Amino acid sequence: MSQADLTDQSPAFQLKGSMLAITVLELASNNIERLDEQLAAKVEQAPDFFDNTPLVLALDKLPESAHAIDIPALVALCRKHRLRTLALRAAEPAHLEAAAVLDLPVLPPSGARERQLDLVAKKPAAPAEPVYRPTRVVSTPIRGGQQVYAQGGDLIVLAPVSPGAELLADGNIHVYGPLRGRALAGIKGDTAARIFCQQLTAELVSIAGQYKVAEDLRRDPLWAEAVQVSLSGDVLNITRL
Repeated sequence: MSQADLTDQSPAFQLKGSMLAITVLELASNNIERLDEQLAAKVEQAPDFFDNTPLVLALDKLPESAHAIDIPALVALCRKHRLRTLALRAAEPAHLEAAAVLDLPVLPPSGARERQLDLVAKKPAAPAEPVYRPTRVVSTPIRGGQQVYAQGGDLIVLAPVSPGAELLADGNIHVYGPLRGRALAGIKGDTAARIFCQQLTAELVSIAGQYKVAEDLRRDPLWAEAVQVSLSGDVLNITRL
């Protein structure tokens, strides 16, 4: 067999799992004009969060009286506000037909309990100044079902993080206590971000989309120890503090 034949036999791709933060826009009304006004207000509150944010449009919670909705106009409105629609979550036949026309994937209705994002606005730095990365400090316990997001910077938690809780940060995550929930650092692609905790008993840790779940973490000799988590290439490294 020639060298060219051997090259042709080599894998051309790999399938890899990745945990990405996807925002769900759950509609309660089919009033496009009102949605436009309210989205504009949210963008003004936290402009960096809406910079090409991947989005799932959830239509499954619309009341029956609001099922008739102009989905192409809805997708265009999201794009106007820098939201990139990746999929629809719907079950109505008319919604499924519109998704097919737009070539959008369809997700089934969700029965899971979802949490409202806690957006933190920040003032943009002056053009001539270095980019300011604010640190968000939380001193109370983060309970199951809560989600805390530090936009544009680090997140410091001075209390325990319960199972079912979720921490999100564009920068690093520090937990001065047990980390039993989920921690996702560098969620907008910062591969230099790290996670620090006093006790690693997490359900999931992730940096820039690369993640490990509890099943993998429990096999690590540093399970339940004080550790830092960093990213090298596409591999998460766990080392003792």
